[in-house]
Amino acid sequence: QVLDGAGLDVDFHLLSPKGETLVFDERKSDGVHTVETEDGDYMFCFDNTFSTISEKVIFFELILDNMGEDGQDEEDWKKYVTGTDLLDMKLEDILESINSVKARLSKSVQIQTLLRAFEARDRNIQESNFDRVNFWSMVNLGVMVVVSAVQVYMLKSLFEDKRKSR
Repeated sequence: QVLDGAGLDVDFHLLSPKGETLVFDERKSDGVHTVETEDGDYMFCFDNTFSTISEKVIFFELILDNMGEDGQDEEDWKKYVTGTDLLDMKLEDILESINSVKARLSKSVQIQTLLRAFEARDRNIQESNFDRVNFWSMVNLGVMVVVSAVQVYMLKSLFEDKRKSR
């Protein structure tokens, strides 16, 4: 997501470990991409060469789903349970609940991070608009003062007697 900079757009490239282009977005302000991964190093690039004058502020987040979930933790739990039931609940039910809570907390963190990025972009736009409104308000105030001075001068000149008194 482009947070700040002229046009709020940037090119994005994602290359696989084999060098194949997986994603190419041209002049986008934000995007979400899901890719099935394979072993190797991926390359991604945020390209701003089309905008040679302005710089950009970019927010990005890389989320790796299902990392490290190979089932070893479940085996560690099972060696401490002697019976098949634990307070009328099976170990699998408890593990399922814990994994569900973990997944929901991870999703909540991702959503909050994304919302913070939206808030930062909107704040930058708002501050830019604030400066622009203040500038034009000052210009308007200056014009009003000049116009009022000209009007006072014009009214005074209408009522001045240019003839000499005798």
